Amino acid sequence: MRFISYKSQNTEGLAFRDGESYRGLPVSVLDGDLSAYADRLDDLAAELEGAPELGDFTLLPPISRPGKILCIGLNYRSHSDEAGFEVPTYPTVFARFANGLVAHGQPLIRPNASTMFDYECELAVVIGKAGRHIAEKDALSHVAGYAPFNDGSVRDFQLKTPQWTMGKAFDATGGFGPELVTPDELPPGCSGLRIRTILNGETLQDANTADLIFPVSTLVATLSEAMSLEPGDIIVTGTPEGVGGLRNPQVWLKPGDECVVEIEQLGRLVNPVEQEA
Repeated sequence: MRFISYKSQNTEGLAFRDGESYRGLPVSVLDGDLSAYADRLDDLAAELEGAPELGDFTLLPPISRPGKILCIGLNYRSHSDEAGFEVPTYPTVFARFANGLVAHGQPLIRPNASTMFDYECELAVVIGKAGRHIAEKDALSHVAGYAPFNDGSVRDFQLKTPQWTMGKAFDATGGFGPELVTPDELPPGCSGLRIRTILNGETLQDANTADLIFPVSTLVATLSEAMSLEPGDIIVTGTPEGVGGLRNPQVWLKPGDECVVEIEQLGRLVNPVEQEA
């Protein structure tokens, strides 16, 4: 199943894909946004089955107001190598925040504070079933679905200190969507899928999710050692080699660019780039 969050005539709603169209209802007549249904998407699909087809609408991030966005750094060996780091033996965790999320089709905003705005294609995992101290063998049963993510990074701010969060916290820098795709349509842990960044038609990152150092099951289990994972929480699993700041010459996102994150079987997340007003 494939679900979206949307806005139509200033009303937010949820919809699921039915062939080439979507059937949706306002959240005001449902039980809430997609986070509220993350542990019972079958129920949501049943509620939407007889809903009208959507006409004009604007996509929102699948989860617009997550409780937590937990990001993993250096989770591909190729990226660790290009960045000059040893391959980690424990996940490198940092945070993003909901203010940074933008939907498919909406602009990523290059901030006035920097021109060093970079792309990172990543696989996002949305938690469905809450848990703490989750065993790795049970971890995938806690996943509601997956979506492409662009972890837009303001590199000079990221590298001002050993903590990376500042460079990941700028408004409207993280693309997310377009759809939340449920695990039944995908290989276990979303492993073995081609993942790419395509900037203005040129492929700059090209890898496979099978190359994750810490796969989805390990990340869910490890993160739950420290904190309760809740429905709607997002885990962003890391990027492969080819980021703009480590290319020669460097490649930075600029106004007028079109940046695409494409993950096999999940779809294409497309975002133009605009300058902060």
